[in-house]
Amino acid sequence: MLSIQDRCDDSARSVIKADQKIDLKDVEIEEDCLNILALHQPVAIDLRFIIAVLKINNDRERIGDLAANIARRALRINQAPAVEEFFDCGLMADKAIAMLRQGVDALVNMDLDGARQVCDVDDEVDLMNSQMYDIVEKQINEDHSRAVVLLLYLSVSSQLERIADHATSIAQDVIYMITGDIVRHGADALRD
Repeated sequence: MLSIQDRCDDSARSVIKADQKIDLKDVEIEEDCLNILALHQPVAIDLRFIIAVLKINNDRERIGDLAANIARRALRINQAPAVEEFFDCGLMADKAIAMLRQGVDALVNMDLDGARQVCDVDDEVDLMNSQMYDIVEKQINEDHSRAVVLLLYLSVSSQLERIADHATSIAQDVIYMITGDIVRHGADALRD
């Protein structure tokens, strides 16, 4: 988000470049997990841990892709004339990043409450994204000449919302790892 807030193309290019490293690490972690499954045949919490790491690794890789997408949008936004701040994408980014950090901390510390808190915050980010749609529609109706840059901001908002969704998925996988309960898609309600 600094690349947008500070109009800094170097920050955006760094994020895009870092995505390649994340992709390589993704493959390495997956191979390690598959080797552990094949060679050690873990059971119970150890098996749930490996499954959670495989799924979290996938979420981590997708978050890298989304961050690179935001950086690409930032490069385009930075080419356009500056627009007054009509929506605080920084706040949305801060929430998504905090969710991600808390989800990873919950994994490392086996913190069930921390994982559940991440899931609770997701609705806030969803609401911010929904509000962004309304703001962009209003702004485009007021001034069509800014439509392209406004749609780029809308895309950034959508990418941030997806990052928050992946952070939530990580937290749900931590809950599964700790408890053995699947909480995606309101799984408890689906069983009733």
